[in-house]
Amino acid sequence: MTTTEPEILDELREGILWITFNRPQARNALTFGMYDRLAAICRDMPVDGAVRAVVIQGSGGKAFAAGTDMTQFRAFETAQDALEYEADLAAVLTAVERCPVPTIAAIHGACTGGGAAIAAACDIRIASARLKFGFPIARTLGNCLAAGSLALLSDLIGTGRVREMIFTARLIEAEEAQRIGLVSEVLEDEDTLLTRVGQLAEQIGAMAPLTLRATKEAMRRTRTATQVDDSDLITSCYMSEDFKTGMEAFLAKEKPVWKGK
Repeated sequence: MTTTEPEILDELREGILWITFNRPQARNALTFGMYDRLAAICRDMPVDGAVRAVVIQGSGGKAFAAGTDMTQFRAFETAQDALEYEADLAAVLTAVERCPVPTIAAIHGACTGGGAAIAAACDIRIASARLKFGFPIARTLGNCLAAGSLALLSDLIGTGRVREMIFTARLIEAEEAQRIGLVSEVLEDEDTLLTRVGQLAEQIGAMAPLTLRATKEAMRRTRTATQVDDSDLITSCYMSEDFKTGMEAFLAKEKPVWKGK
């Protein structure tokens, strides 16, 4: 009899909760179930001191998380499907941001799409030298980021860099990521990265929890003080011919031909 490992693993080790995206065969591409599980872990985080910090990482040695599993988009038929997907993703990012203990993204390899958004929602990002971070959707899929995700990224690296990153569909590598403040440290390889992340989690976990919690929440409230209605923008992309073309071309490993409709 074969057993299937969970798509997300969580292990508590000496007060540090290690959360691992566990679909190495798909470069940890995120299923809807994985998003839901991550959000639930963050929302249900105990505040009694049992967990002092959280580390999020990817398995397989190639990727933190390579975006959302695109096969799931084939089920989209109406504008409501797209709006619900983006609303659900926004709720996941909010759950990560509002996690009552510090969160550290340990990023090795590809960190794109939904994976990059999750890393951005963490308190601290540390990467290996193999980091490739970005949202290549203008080249691959033809969808868009919700306004909340754009605001989150802009808060980290500035609006100009966000535009340039998305408009060119390029991926930010480790040296640049550290220079622009996207990550705070770059380590040589994955083993060194995880050792350093463990040390940092221990250090941060020893700090005053109420101070950390209040700081996290105050900064989140400041950024989200102005809400934007982007439903028309989401619908225009996800319901387009281009989105269907991009999705099928990506899955077939072909180059899409954009029509702008």
